[in-house]
Amino acid sequence: MPAPIRLRELIRTIRTARTQAEEREMIQKECAAIRSSFREEDNTYRCRNVAKLLYMHMLGYPAHFGQLECLKLIASQKFTDKRIGYLGAMLLLDERQDVHLLMTNCIKNDLNHSTQFVQGLALCTLGCMGSSEMCRDLAGEVEKLLKTSNSYLRKKAALCAVHVIRKVPELMEMFLPATKNLLNEKNHGVLHTSVVLLTEMCERSPDMLAHFRKNEKLVPQLVRILKNLIMSGYSPEHDVSGISDPFLQVRILRLLRILGRNDDDSSEAMNDILAQVATNTETSKNVGNAILYETVLTIMDIKSESGLRVLAINILGRFLLNNDKNIRYVALTSLLKTVQTDHNAVQRHRSTIVDCLKDLDVSIKRRAMELSFALVNGNNVRGMMKELLYFLDSCEPEFKADCASGIFLAAEKYAPSKRWHIDTIMRVLTTAGSYVRDDAVPNLIQLITNSVEMHAYTVQRLYKAILGDYSQQPLVQVAAWCIGEYGDLLVSGQCEEEEPIQVTEDEVLDILESVLISNMSTSVTRGYALTAIMKLSTRFTCTVNRIKKVVSIYGSSIDVELQQRAVEYNALFKKYDHMRSALLERMPVMEKMTTNGPTEIVQTNGETEPAPLETKPPPSGSQPASQANDLLDLLGGNDITPVIPTAPTSKPASAGGELLDLLGDINLTGAPAAAPPTASVPQISQPPFLLDGLSSQPLFNDITAGIPSITAYSKNGLKIEFTFERSNTNPSVTVITIQASNSTELDMTDFVFQAAVPKTFQLQLLSPSSSIVPAFNTGTITQVIKVLNPQKQQLRMRIKLTYNHKGSAMQDLAEVNNFPPQSWQ
Repeated sequence: MPAPIRLRELIRTIRTARTQAEEREMIQKECAAIRSSFREEDNTYRCRNVAKLLYMHMLGYPAHFGQLECLKLIASQKFTDKRIGYLGAMLLLDERQDVHLLMTNCIKNDLNHSTQFVQGLALCTLGCMGSSEMCRDLAGEVEKLLKTSNSYLRKKAALCAVHVIRKVPELMEMFLPATKNLLNEKNHGVLHTSVVLLTEMCERSPDMLAHFRKNEKLVPQLVRILKNLIMSGYSPEHDVSGISDPFLQVRILRLLRILGRNDDDSSEAMNDILAQVATNTETSKNVGNAILYETVLTIMDIKSESGLRVLAINILGRFLLNNDKNIRYVALTSLLKTVQTDHNAVQRHRSTIVDCLKDLDVSIKRRAMELSFALVNGNNVRGMMKELLYFLDSCEPEFKADCASGIFLAAEKYAPSKRWHIDTIMRVLTTAGSYVRDDAVPNLIQLITNSVEMHAYTVQRLYKAILGDYSQQPLVQVAAWCIGEYGDLLVSGQCEEEEPIQVTEDEVLDILESVLISNMSTSVTRGYALTAIMKLSTRFTCTVNRIKKVVSIYGSSIDVELQQRAVEYNALFKKYDHMRSALLERMPVMEKMTTNGPTEIVQTNGETEPAPLETKPPPSGSQPASQANDLLDLLGGNDITPVIPTAPTSKPASAGGELLDLLGDINLTGAPAAAPPTASVPQISQPPFLLDGLSSQPLFNDITAGIPSITAYSKNGLKIEFTFERSNTNPSVTVITIQASNSTELDMTDFVFQAAVPKTFQLQLLSPSSSIVPAFNTGTITQVIKVLNPQKQQLRMRIKLTYNHKGSAMQDLAEVNNFPPQSWQ
């Protein structure tokens, strides 16, 4: 058989291939020749063939058939064969294949070999791919080599010990005696690997960390080594861009960070050396910046002095002026982590941070935006909002939603005046109206409603903002709502804050009719406009007939939502005209945090109005029966069914019991089976319990402070709290208000809460206040649950939560059994 081609010739041949198919053909031909050579037990060229196989493996072609040949090379007495064999084992084998156990004895023999280079090969292989079984068998040999005087073997043994500790943490104490003298070594390679080993031991075991802090006095040794590195002169062997062994310095700084965390004595011992590193390190080269960055992280993580922390933040401030984008990004990320603890120090670099908003790099721009919002306070809110509004005007679309939300939150928290607050939010809606989140419109409407003295000014500003431009739908919705509420103030021209404009009733109606027929208007916006026109029938005096005509036209609209509104408004004109002025009177001041008292702020069909607590369909519309049955399976258990929040009046009376007694014949508590579902159908003369309380007396009693709230769910940053109220008119009714909050850094979207109770109860869910749970606990979702408990049994509930978070769909089930006795007795 002719001699196989050399590796160099194979590489040259493969590189001449013009297409992928031609390369595959060459590889397949060579693999066939290598297989034939392996079958013939050709010892002469085994090393060459395995080397070629490894090259093919690096190109992505299968090479598993060479695994046993690697073991044969490892067992060879030649160093050249062992070198290729161990390299092949590291590339082709891992602990998932049982073949690797066959080489345990070979590695053990080589660890005791007389040649240091063979020992080094065995250490490298064990440290790279040794399984937990191999590590247990060979840990003793590694520990012996860790105590040897040979620097070449000690550094490899230290790294191998790191791998052994990761695979078998209980063997950590075996290496403890060997670590005592490691830091006295002068060889930088041994020092570097020793610090890596000590770091691994400290991170994995709190007991080891305490031992090194107190018994071994590790911090003074590390401080001494670091000081020698800083103060030593030029050493060509370790110099990198004028800095002595920056890799070792970085490793020592990381270990100091672990040792100093939450420990006053250790932190005190390293304060001086950290100050020296921060002031003596050259910043003109990237090497120096790497050391300074690690120094900053260490200062921020230990219990350092305030002056040292200011020095660290100033270093990050200098990083922001660096031309390297990576360094600027690192600085912004680090400042964002420290802004809560060292706010004033970070504030000194506010102008530099704001300048980063103009950076071309989108990642730097995003970090700068997040940091800018973190720096906003009552003293700088005007200047910062000016910069952020300018950024909102010019930034890419992917930034607009987050930027607008941040401006809304900052303006609400730090607004110097209500006029400034309203102007700022209107500027956001004008600039990025299509990108703002759904809760922006009701929040602004609430702000305007509560600012009684600003009504005339606001409606005039909004009227001018939408003249001829209906592209920003949230702005148009707010404007339509305000014109409907305060149209009389707009026409009267009673604005004191700025020069009033002269507007006639017909001109106002022209604008709203234009919104109705505009192609840019969404269904929700048209609903706002039609309702606003209807409200103006009680604000205007000369155009009532025109309003009647407009409303009647949309009674035949193809938009079902718009048609329903128009039909109801027509009925209001014809049958209930005596009630129209009372029904359409001006909105009262809204409370910021609503509770389920006699009235609550509910959002129906895009219109925010006060309404009595009543049965409402879910926001997403009713679902088919098959989807409801799917939900039964998802909630699990044969004795639980979910309650779907719907009570349509169009269903026959026989179905009412099915909606109110959704748990059927299953009894979770073991009590005797109740009557069939039809028995719970309310009679026409007696309204169902969900509508109880629409009489003149208060809906709920005033002793709810005696019912403690509970935490029903707390997991993955999502927290669900239940608060309770009892009905005056029907003591068997318990009203539970859920509040969902989110402590993570990202919003939870598409949030859906579902609940199920045993069959002896009746339950109804009202619509939630939103489908987005804001991040950082900046807001909550509220939803009302009504439970009828006629037998006064202990309340039990199973809940199901679904939402999207960080791009993933989340789903969880939980059971709530800790209801306070006052809520059901």
